[in-house]
Amino acid sequence: MKAAKYIKIEVSSPKNSRQTIKHTAEGIRYLEVVDKCSNNIAFQDREFGKNIIKLGTTGEIDTLMVDSISCLGKNGLDIFKTIKTLMDLKINIKAEKESLETINPDGAQKRSISIMVNMMNSIYEHEQNIKAEKQKEGVNSAKDKGVYKNNGGNKPKLSYKQFINKEKNQNCLKELKQGESIRKSAKLSGLSLGTAVKIKKLAEINGDLF
Repeated sequence: MKAAKYIKIEVSSPKNSRQTIKHTAEGIRYLEVVDKCSNNIAFQDREFGKNIIKLGTTGEIDTLMVDSISCLGKNGLDIFKTIKTLMDLKINIKAEKESLETINPDGAQKRSISIMVNMMNSIYEHEQNIKAEKQKEGVNSAKDKGVYKNNGGNKPKLSYKQFINKEKNQNCLKELKQGESIRKSAKLSGLSLGTAVKIKKLAEINGDLF
């Protein structure tokens, strides 16, 4: 058995990423990989995740031990993609928490695991397609309403007239015209100080406030 053990640790952990040669209680030599990285990074994009895949590709490992399959990706889809990649490389995944092994003692892949992985991949891909369709529908709806721009769907920039005619902005301008301070005008109008500053500046530029 040519084994490696992959351990994922949080970015906040005082420990650092490292690779160490260790031995099991039975005396089997294995490479222990401790990967310190964000949970939002896909397994194959992690520095040591890439290394595990490379070792499997070159045949330097045939077994990967993990405490739980949850460490093999940033989300469910990524975890199952990682499992499928490793299984395609004929690597036996041993997950302690789930009491899982992907290869039988005779060297054949467990059919039940293969079926589960393919099924879950299909489910997650279907969910991603649904999300993409909903996003597309939202964009099309925004375009139909004339509020979608080619800048990623950000809200269109308001003209001075559109901005100043908002009810709270009008109230703020009224207070400013009556000689109130910016801070008090903002408070009386229910606006932030930053918005009140913007109102004063734009109103002065456009001749609404002298």
